[in-house]
Amino acid sequence: MEMTLAATKRNTTGKKVSNLRKTGKLPGVLYGHDVEATSLEVDEKDFLKVFKKAGESTLINLVVDGQARPVLIHEVQNHFLSDYVQHVDFYAVDMTEKLHAKIPLHFVGESPAVKNLGGVLVKNLQEVEVECLPADLPPFIELDISKLAELNQAFRVSGLMVSDKVKILTNADDMVVNVAPPRSEEELKELEQAPVAEDVTKVEGVIKPEAVVDGVAAEEKAEDKTKDEKKDA
Repeated sequence: MEMTLAATKRNTTGKKVSNLRKTGKLPGVLYGHDVEATSLEVDEKDFLKVFKKAGESTLINLVVDGQARPVLIHEVQNHFLSDYVQHVDFYAVDMTEKLHAKIPLHFVGESPAVKNLGGVLVKNLQEVEVECLPADLPPFIELDISKLAELNQAFRVSGLMVSDKVKILTNADDMVVNVAPPRSEEELKELEQAPVAEDVTKVEGVIKPEAVVDGVAAEEKAEDKTKDEKKDA
C-alpha cells in the first residue's frame, strides 16, 4: 500500500524550533539523490501514523508544497528522556539506482527447544543490511523459529530467505538466533548470590546528580567563580 505524507518547507531554525513542536509540527530535513538539502516541517500525528507502518525500510511519497517524490524515512531522533520524536530525516531515492538499507527481522512461530526443553531463545540480530532497487525493498524479513527443535541449534544469516532481487550484505556466517541451554541450579544460585552494584555516586570522581546544575557540575561553577573573583581582585 502506497503511503503519502505532506510536508512544507521550514524557515524556523535554532531555538525557535521548540515552538514549532508546541503547535504539533515536527522539524525535519530532506536530502538525497538530486535534491538540495531542504528544511521541512510535517504534522506530528500524520508522521507517526506513517512511520508506524513504513518504518525505515518502506518507500513513502513525500509531498513538499505539492511536489511528490519517493523517500525513505532515514533517521528518527528521539528525546533521550521522554522518547518523543524530535527530528526526522527523509532520504530521496533514485528508483533506478540500487541502495543499501537495514531491514528488520520478524521472528514467527515457537521453538520446540524452548517450549519442550526449557531452552532460552537468544536473538543476536534484529536487522540485516541489504542492497537492491528501491522498489524491491522488503518491509521486513521473516524467520520461522519453529524449526529450532534442539538446544544449541541456530539460524545464521545464510539461512534467511529473500527475493533474488535482494542481496544481503550482512556476513552470511553471523548468527541470527540460537537456543541456549537452560541455566543449571548452580548457575542460578551464583546469580542470586552475586553482589549488588554499589551506588555510583559514592565512587570517587563521580558527580552526584544534585551537584549538577544546568548540565554543569556545581563544583566546576564554583571554581570558575573563584577564578573570576581573583581576576577582579
